[in-house]
Amino acid sequence: MKLIIQIPCYNEAETLEIALNDLPKHIDGIDEIEYLIINDGSLDNTVEVAKNWGVHYVVNFKRNKGLAKGFMAGLDACLRNGADIIVNTDADNQYYGNDIEKLVRPILDGKTDIVIGARPIDQTEHFSPLKKKLQHLGSWVVRKASNTDIPDAPSGFRAYSREAAMRLNVTNEYTYTLETIVQAGREKIAMTSVPIRTNAELRPSRLFHSMMGYVKKSMLTIMRAFIMYKPLKFFTLVGLIPFFAGAALGIRYLILLASDNTGGHVQSLILASILIMIGFMTMIIGLQADIIAANRKILEDIQYRTKHIELEATKKNEKE
Repeated sequence: MKLIIQIPCYNEAETLEIALNDLPKHIDGIDEIEYLIINDGSLDNTVEVAKNWGVHYVVNFKRNKGLAKGFMAGLDACLRNGADIIVNTDADNQYYGNDIEKLVRPILDGKTDIVIGARPIDQTEHFSPLKKKLQHLGSWVVRKASNTDIPDAPSGFRAYSREAAMRLNVTNEYTYTLETIVQAGREKIAMTSVPIRTNAELRPSRLFHSMMGYVKKSMLTIMRAFIMYKPLKFFTLVGLIPFFAGAALGIRYLILLASDNTGGHVQSLILASILIMIGFMTMIIGLQADIIAANRKILEDIQYRTKHIELEATKKNEKE
């Protein structure tokens, strides 16, 4: 059983060695532990620090591509290097390294394919009261969108089985944390959460520059993921609003027409017709999106099978 711990990095020379030193060197049930960093266009000596420490693999981007692309590139590299379990952690040593054993244990026991570390948000001193409330709100929205019970959706401290890693796709360019939960929940990938500890803050977060910017991007990511995986439900709910509003105006027109023989009220009839048409067309868009989503599932299955064939071929070549 091989575990590869991956760390996305962007100008992390000052904190990377601290994070690496905190990682476990042995876990019961794991035969081999290796380390990988994703150098996301760093301008400092992040790669040099990693190599001097003894990191096994380095994925290099010539320019900064963002956390989501870095995460997916790391997963792909881990799979190609024979990982049975992949753990993702941060370069700023936010997470307690010894808790990696907590993350991988449910996968080793065959109980699940994805494990997400739940931080003690309310007890984290460097989180402001506003940030704590927004973290809870965001996690609640993700739970509703993904139909899961994950308490800390933005947590980047995660473990993936080989099977889960081959099935994941991230299409947004902001972050992988929210979209992968929605995808895993909607695709019925076994997922759970375990309580973890956190270390003191070494530097401010680089994922967002303002709280409102973080909220905006997070909500757009959640909505986009929900539309992608449940398009018919989304567009039906949206379409029902103008449809029922138009139906109510139509009933109002008929009532007025029955009680007032002078005619008139044509404006209500026109508006009712327009609203009903908008609602109907929105639901038609939902049907079309649902058909596209069905094709996407077929493409994801093809992608999974292709990855499986490629990785099996890689293993065969290594043995030869």
